[in-house]
Amino acid sequence: MTKKKLSVPYGSGLLSFELPKSALLSIILPSDEGESAADSDALVKNALKNPINSKRLSEIAAPDQKIAVIVNDITRPTPSAYLIPFVLEELALAGVPDENITFYFALGLHRAQSEDEIQKLLGIDICRRFKSVQHEAGTFPTVSFGKTSRGTPIEIYSDIIENDLIVGIGEIGFHYYAGYSGGAKSLLPGVSSEASVIENHKMMIDKNAASGRTDSPVRRDLEEAAKIVGLDFILNVVLDGRKNVAAAFAGDFIDAHREGVKVVDAMYKISVEPADAAIASCGGYPKDINLYQSNKALDNAAQAVKEGGAIILVAECRDGIGNDVYSKWNKECQTAADAIARFKKEFEFGGHRTATVAAAAQRFDLYLVSSLPDETAKEAFFTPCKTIEEAVSKVLAKNSNAKFHVIPYGGQTLPSMKS
Repeated sequence: MTKKKLSVPYGSGLLSFELPKSALLSIILPSDEGESAADSDALVKNALKNPINSKRLSEIAAPDQKIAVIVNDITRPTPSAYLIPFVLEELALAGVPDENITFYFALGLHRAQSEDEIQKLLGIDICRRFKSVQHEAGTFPTVSFGKTSRGTPIEIYSDIIENDLIVGIGEIGFHYYAGYSGGAKSLLPGVSSEASVIENHKMMIDKNAASGRTDSPVRRDLEEAAKIVGLDFILNVVLDGRKNVAAAFAGDFIDAHREGVKVVDAMYKISVEPADAAIASCGGYPKDINLYQSNKALDNAAQAVKEGGAIILVAECRDGIGNDVYSKWNKECQTAADAIARFKKEFEFGGHRTATVAAAAQRFDLYLVSSLPDETAKEAFFTPCKTIEEAVSKVLAKNSNAKFHVIPYGGQTLPSMKS
């Protein structure tokens, strides 16, 4: 049997494997899976000099203003340390002194970063020059701005609101229930209260709350909140398969975001034939930092596989499960049916992940190649495998004629199944 040697991102490196040539249906890659040929510096500078539906940041800011710059946390691939100096150049043009600028991490309900992680996210020089703040859920006071039309309480950390100008730095990619990352997500869920985040996320069970949809009720809700609070300016980028900047957009948090969405769709929304199985990597660290984040690749891969087929998720998960509630539900829900029934009765952030994976497990055979203990993988409704070849052999044992898609950047690539 002739075999083809392949590799997919895993943690900070690559995981190689062999697949029978006759079993390979396709390798699903972004339109440019390699390093972008564009000049990233020029892209970012041009975006800031020509913002969309907005004045330049240097024209909006004033020397006596306090500026909040919201950046993503360690679970996101946003190259904040690279982008921040460009934003600081704009603020310097406006005459804003260093002491008037504070960086805030958009943690949402995620864990706080270590000092080493903060230095990686911001850069050592920025850490020395500027103040940075992490709001762990429930530990900081908030300011209420009422509710959205969908009933979500708009509660933003009070020290954010004390600033005169709020700027968001982010990355635009597919998001499994907000449609896309980036834009208003810097504010909600980024620096919002736990109650705000949970109420917004309850809408994830809506049929329109899906990857690749700007009409997701989750996104529409958080954008309404950002309009009420005032997200003054964004710098968002689209990354290529090597996590380099392929496009950059600045200005209005909705209009600039939507221009980025067009690029994401062109690069990463791929029309495919339905397959019997898929081998999906998240794209490596930090997208596969934990199982909670890694499941985004599972959501995307599911759109390329026939009902009753198989998905092999390849994710290092160096930080384990990544969410205490997700871990608790995995242990407490004995079967997929238990998890789904529980989710219908109660919403608990983190538990939603147990329920969505359980629903996938009812449609597909799920395999996991990771550093997690076997029992942990089983509790999460996956069959653990030491290697990709082991998982492939299990799939072929059930269907010797199975055809596979290989998805190296499953966290970024959204297959769109041909009719």
